[in-house]
Amino acid sequence: MSKCLFKLVAAAGLAASLYLPATAQEALKIRVIGQPLATGLVQAKKEKPFFENFQTATGLPIEMDYKPIDTLGIKDTEELRVLKSGLFEMASLRFPQNSRDEPALLGFDLVGLNPDYATGRKVTEAYLPIADARLQKQFGVKLLGVFPFGPQILFCNKPIAKLADVKGLKVRTYDQNLAKFIESVGGTPVPISFADTYQSLSLGVVDCAISGASSANSSGWPEVSSYQLAIGFQLAVNGYVISLKTWEKLTPDQQAKLTEAVAALTSDIWTYSETLFADAVNCNAGKDPCTTGKKFNLVDVPVSDADRALLKEAVTQISLPSWAEVCDKADPGCIASWKSTVGQVVGIK
Repeated sequence: MSKCLFKLVAAAGLAASLYLPATAQEALKIRVIGQPLATGLVQAKKEKPFFENFQTATGLPIEMDYKPIDTLGIKDTEELRVLKSGLFEMASLRFPQNSRDEPALLGFDLVGLNPDYATGRKVTEAYLPIADARLQKQFGVKLLGVFPFGPQILFCNKPIAKLADVKGLKVRTYDQNLAKFIESVGGTPVPISFADTYQSLSLGVVDCAISGASSANSSGWPEVSSYQLAIGFQLAVNGYVISLKTWEKLTPDQQAKLTEAVAALTSDIWTYSETLFADAVNCNAGKDPCTTGKKFNLVDVPVSDADRALLKEAVTQISLPSWAEVCDKADPGCIASWKSTVGQVVGIK
């Protein structure tokens, strides 16, 4: 645990008396860790308004104290530990960043697993109960719902014409699964936080970086890169979790209404994310229609059938085997559970 986190955990004890069971007269205050401001429109247009207007919109006696994580002095890799400590009661959990603490989270979004939104929805619905059970057991948090930021694509400041051209290049990655894939095609994965990627591209610390088209646009990545290859390595699946201690303070009716509200939010984000992705790819390349972002002039590298085939093969050849070793070590039976749920959806036995 970092020194910063230790101090924050200690401070939490001073505020504990503020978080009492919900009653008809008094609202239960829930402290919420949000997505970083830098991630863009999903956070700004969907997540933030949901939590800030929660009590009015739902009529529930719950006051959501929502703060984006990049305003809190907490690392996004520490969210599960922060929740377990009791410092916060709810979070928009960043799955890839917290997968070292809980490898099962990667099962939603292995490299090449979700080539489109329709598949992604089926995969997440199948796997949610498995991940929820694991999070409850290990961290005392309940998984209420999952959502995608959208396809994570490639941005480079070195010339590329196909996916294999990352060979010999340094590529910003954000989880172990993606790093393994980049290694398999000859690139050098470099783990860098989203917030530090702009400067890393600008200074040549990395030659390429992977993120969502809209998030990259919002953070100005096209200012420090020249090419985009809009092939989706992953869908960037994240989720909403609540501490079991807080969950158990709610009545069954309140639990049902909270679950329903989060389900409506995640469903809205799934639809919004798909629209946003197509528009942001256009904006990055200076094409129309472009209604949600700033226009840039990146070279829009065509995605070939060979690139799609390479990514599809990655699931069984690279991403699943590499993840299986880590996940089964942390939780024997992890991959058996995944194959009995997600495997049935995507045809992997």
